[in-house]
Amino acid sequence: MATAKPPALPPALPPVLPRASKVPRREPRRRRWRTVLACAFLAAAILLVWFWKPLNGYAVAGASYGARVGCACRHIGGRSLADCRKDFLPGMALITLSEDAKARSVTARFPLLSSQTAQFREGEGCVLEKWQD
Repeated sequence: MATAKPPALPPALPPVLPRASKVPRREPRRRRWRTVLACAFLAAAILLVWFWKPLNGYAVAGASYGARVGCACRHIGGRSLADCRKDFLPGMALITLSEDAKARSVTARFPLLSSQTAQFREGEGCVLEKWQD
């Protein structure tokens, strides 16, 4: 009777060594996030430059309207500045008002872009200060 040969063993595989770079795996992720943030910042800067004139125009118009309405409300209507905010149009939430009681003027500001002042003059009403181009 013939004896069956045992099956041959596969050739030995080299031992699997742990990768030394497996622990600092976060570095590529950090680099990726830095790249994403840099691209987002660059895109925002390009959009700001591209739309600067319309944004600045809306800011100046909004601040001018806010100063004129706030001045008329405060010095002609006799209401408080907090109450004068009710007269603003929708979308004017960023406009802030401040008063100079001595000069009888109201200043409206759109953050970082525009500031306009309207002064109450007897007989003329509330008049915006001249614009500087």
